[in-house]
Amino acid sequence: MPDALDLLSTRRSSRIIDLAAPGPSGAELDTILTIAARVPDHGKLAPWRFIVLEGEGRARAGAALAAVLSAADPATPDKRLEEERGRFLRAPLVVAVVSRAAPHVKIPEMEQLLSSAACCQNMLLAAAALGYGATWISEWPAYDAGARAALGLAEHERIAGFIYMGTASQKLEDRPRPALADVVTRF
Repeated sequence: MPDALDLLSTRRSSRIIDLAAPGPSGAELDTILTIAARVPDHGKLAPWRFIVLEGEGRARAGAALAAVLSAADPATPDKRLEEERGRFLRAPLVVAVVSRAAPHVKIPEMEQLLSSAACCQNMLLAAAALGYGATWISEWPAYDAGARAALGLAEHERIAGFIYMGTASQKLEDRPRPALADVVTRF
């Protein structure tokens, strides 16, 4: 089997708690982001962008989310606020994939959104090809307007996913996959 097919057939998401340092280097991250941006993009709109959370930026982003929670509910328990401060510290590197899907005369917004999702998948594949563990999650900040604003998103932008990356500290076990007979129909 060719290397590309082996990668595609064996890629697994790492658990965030199993992602340790080191994460991708600057040059490796540039490679990952370049590959992430090489997706189907009807109309060449680039209806997505990336926010890189690395180093101290991870702590600043977590503090911004804690402030959003505290402002929304001043009675938020300290433990919960501390969890938010540490949200992006769970892995050496986190990239927010931001969908900029918007009305267009020719390109449906759904196609633009799916292009953002393809960025997420390409990022996972590129990280795996470079030997890193990665996982794609959303969690509450992707769906909360205040959290999105605190992370620098415009009102019309949405988070397609947060891609957490690092060195997998545990062997990845495969999960059961659906039988093709259960998910494929022919017309």
